[in-house]
Parts: sequence; C-alpha cells; structure tokens
Amino acid sequence: MSTRIDLRDVAKSFPAPRGLGGARVTHAVRGVTLTIEPGELFFLLGPSGCGKTTLLRMIAGFIDPTGGTIAFNGRDVTHTPPSKRNTGMVFQSYALWPHMTVAQNVAFGLGVRKVAKPERERRVAEALGAVRLSGYEARKPNQLSGGQQQRVALARALVIRPEVLLLDEPLSNLDAKLRLDLRTEIRRVCKASGLTSVYVTHDQKEALSIADRIAIMDRGQVVQLGTPRELYERPQSVFVAEFLGETNFLPGEVRGREGEAIVVRTPAGDVRALASRVPESLQRDGSKVTLSIRPEHLRVARTSSGASDGSGVGSEIQAKYVSMTYLGDQAQHTLSLASDLTLRATEVAPTLGAESLQPGAIATLACDAAHVVALPPGERSA
Repeated sequence: MSTRIDLRDVAKSFPAPRGLGGARVTHAVRGVTLTIEPGELFFLLGPSGCGKTTLLRMIAGFIDPTGGTIAFNGRDVTHTPPSKRNTGMVFQSYALWPHMTVAQNVAFGLGVRKVAKPERERRVAEALGAVRLSGYEARKPNQLSGGQQQRVALARALVIRPEVLLLDEPLSNLDAKLRLDLRTEIRRVCKASGLTSVYVTHDQKEALSIADRIAIMDRGQVVQLGTPRELYERPQSVFVAEFLGETNFLPGEVRGREGEAIVVRTPAGDVRALASRVPESLQRDGSKVTLSIRPEHLRVARTSSGASDGSGVGSEIQAKYVSMTYLGDQAQHTLSLASDLTLRATEVAPTLGAESLQPGAIATLACDAAHVVALPPGERSA
C-alpha cells in the first residue's frame, strides 16, 4: 500500500553562528502544512535557501522539526529516527562505495536488514532490472557513466522496498542530455513501483516535466501548490510567474470592463484579461496590477492582424522591433516599448526571416485575453 504523508505546521529554526550580529535565529522552514497523496510524485521546488532540502530531510528523519508534526499513513513519525521510517534516499552525489561492485552497492541496505542471501540476490536483480542495468552487476562505480551511477543509487533506494522514496536534486551533477534521459526514467520507475516520492529540485523544467504536483517554496514557506499546468498557466504571484519560466511583466491599473474582459492601462496601451480569470480583489477600477504574459502567447506581425486567437477577446501592442535569435525550432523576438520596457515573443516553427522585421521597425504584438494573467504587484524572484 502506498503511503500518505501529512505535514502539519512543520517548522525548523537554526541558531545563528556565534559572533554574527543581527537575528539570533534562522527560520529555514516556517509552518508548512500540506498532504502528499499515496503514490504521488511530489516536487518541492524553489530557489537556493528557500527551505526545500531542510523540509525533505525532516521527512527523512535526518533533522528534527522545531515545531509541527509529520505523519505516514496517520502514524506520527515526527521524532522517529530514519532507520525506523523505512524511507529510501537518493542523493545528489550518488554516494556509492567505490570499492564495491554495482550488485554489492545495491545490496548494502539489505545486508544491514539481515535479508537472507537468496532473497537478497533476487531483489538486487529485480531492482537493477527496474532501472535497466541488468548485466552491470560486476562493474565498479568508476566503470559507469554519471547517469548509470545515478541509476545504481536509485536501485539501492528501491531495493529495500521503502514506504517513501526521497530524492535530493538527483540530476544536478549530470550533463543536460543525461538529465533529459533520466527525467522520464525516474518517473517511470516511481510510477511502476507505486511509491510515494518526494523530489527536491531548483530546476523548473525538471519539475514541470515529471511532477504530479509541485509545492513552490520561498523563504521557508509554500507560496503556491498545484499541478505543473496550474502553476505555469495560473500563477498567483509575481514570484511564481517569474520563477516558473520566462514571462513578460507589465505594470498597470484597472480602468474598467469591456464585456468579458477587464481592461488594464499599461505602458503598452490598454491590455485585456478575461474577468473570469482575474481575482475579484483586482477587478475594481483603479486597482494596481502586474500583468504576466508568456513569450509564447505574444504573436509578432508587421501590421495589425487581429488580436484574438480563441477567446474572442484580445489586445494589440505596438512596439519597436529590436532583434531575433534563431534557434531552429523556434525564434525569440525582442521588442521594446517607449517606457524602456523590453518584451519577448517566442515563435514556434518560425516563418519570419531576419529580413522580415528590421531593427527599429514598428511591429504589432497580438495577445489573447485568455493568456493574460493579472497579479497583485509583488517581489520578483531572486
């Protein structure tokens, strides 16, 4: 049976180092409450120092919380030592024994648990098969690639049949291509095993590509929780919108309503956002807002071509064309406004050549109101 994890008001504070002025206590995690469902691949995502690794280590039992409770399937494990929690951990550094073979590394936890040799060998073979390393049993870690070493670390965590699998930035030491390959591999293994998995990373694409749900953390708190699509398309703050990929920000003021849309006066002119997707607290005339528009939702044309691409409500922005960066499958266009704000638009399968829009030309950016997100003004991500 998969394990449900309940965190209730979990907090962790550390005393400041002696001799330093200022605050005497560092609050690494501040009252986190959330539920991780059985069998879920759950991500803790945020910038360095946000508290995500501290929270993971409290779930593992390596660190005792200062306050709050942690429960596995309703069983309080807040102060239970790691050896009694039956969790498997995959570290960033692999942490393999260099003098042991692959099979010996994977079997290490079973030996500690006094599992009989025939059963131990069977489970090692099963775990290596799950990570597609059958046939590598006799090799040493220095005979493996980085990706293969990380698979061994994953097999070692799986072989003990843990209640919960914990992954601490497991792909950060790998090159870009290996990270892409192992993302889907890790999801496949986690889902095939039915394990509840908690995964820490600062890599947004990693989280968006394989997570069931993501908790975005900042300064020790969960600032938004949801599925990858919910978080990317409907961020609730400037911090989340900027942290999860590239976006264009336009400061503005609500000036009224036109049918289904809220009209916002911005340095780019009037921009419309669907009222059904704007919080009621931001819909009053005169409300200060920050609009977030993803580059892929801005369409570049030499002249006006109709703003709507689906909702029936849209906006057009006149901007000075600056440059294009051609990337094969896409082109990244940079434009500027009179207010010195820069806008970026991404064109998939580009058809515009570099000669189509010359630097200094006035271009039209079209955007559908369904893709304009209105946010309360707030701090940008680090």
